[in-house]
Amino acid sequence: MKLVVNNMFNNNSLIKKDAKKFKRQYKNFLKQVKKYNKIAIFRHIKPDFDALGTQFGLATWLKDNFKDKDIKVLGDNHVAFTPRGLFKETDKVNDEWFNDEFLAIIVDVGDKKRIADPRFEKAAYKFKLDHHPATDNLFDDEITDTTKAAAAEEVCSMLLSFKKYPLSEEASKNFYIGLVGDSGRFQYSSTSSLSFEVAKCLLERNINITKIYELMYQDDLSKLEVIKFILNNYKISEHGVAYYVMTQKDLDELHLASEQGKDNVNFFSTYKGINIWCSITEDITEPCFRISIRSRNYVINEVAKKYKGGGHASASGAQIKDLTELDQFIKDLEQVIIDNTK
Repeated sequence: MKLVVNNMFNNNSLIKKDAKKFKRQYKNFLKQVKKYNKIAIFRHIKPDFDALGTQFGLATWLKDNFKDKDIKVLGDNHVAFTPRGLFKETDKVNDEWFNDEFLAIIVDVGDKKRIADPRFEKAAYKFKLDHHPATDNLFDDEITDTTKAAAAEEVCSMLLSFKKYPLSEEASKNFYIGLVGDSGRFQYSSTSSLSFEVAKCLLERNINITKIYELMYQDDLSKLEVIKFILNNYKISEHGVAYYVMTQKDLDELHLASEQGKDNVNFFSTYKGINIWCSITEDITEPCFRISIRSRNYVINEVAKKYKGGGHASASGAQIKDLTELDQFIKDLEQVIIDNTK
């Protein structure tokens, strides 16, 4: 496996500045990695590109540089948000493995309830690396920077600053997938100069971005039926809130799992006159309707919090009990637009 030693960054490097900001945490991260023979990497349930890309990228870096460590990648092998075969399978680990002391590294999740494997609780030390607003304070140490476009950006910026520890092509590929996925191919407002600097460093590891994009985004023809459904059923409110609703009946007819309902929420992102856009999908296991909310220039996470959710300023999740709450939810989003256009 090809390893590339991390560059000596110039004084204006944003990665170098980031390292100064988190100097104590970076030092402690390496200390904990060196201390424990067993390391388990956790992330959120129903993982997306960023969760899996960060998890497998970090696992690869650890295995490349600390060959004597027992590294495990934990969580469900979900494919609703990532194509099958893009990532390796996660590890199947019996409960006995957790009887010894181990380090838990939790990535891309701020809410304890959403960590995919509850056995992280057994860890002797818990270190979180994330870019979501924190909801739980249950970690021994953490780096949570909500200015980052992706957890992959957070973790990769740190690893690139460790000049003694190379970043391989395989690790770089995984991190690039995570960064591209959560930045919306560098289109979302969370994308920054640091995002591009990290991407540049990953490209220097000779990753094949043409192949990566093909694996990430190539769809089969069944996707056209979903797009047809959205075009036939979407609504736009007076002030530019666009949304579509998928009931369980719709999901069944389209052969979709509930969590796939939000896959096309960004279908509306490039249209003039649409300021906030949402997917609203029934989840009969709760039961509720789960909502993914996105915006271009409006802060929507306060509305999300009102509806049992939260997240970033321009990308959040929420839920309503049933469709009787939908009108008020849309009105609340409309009010955000009204309040910011006076």
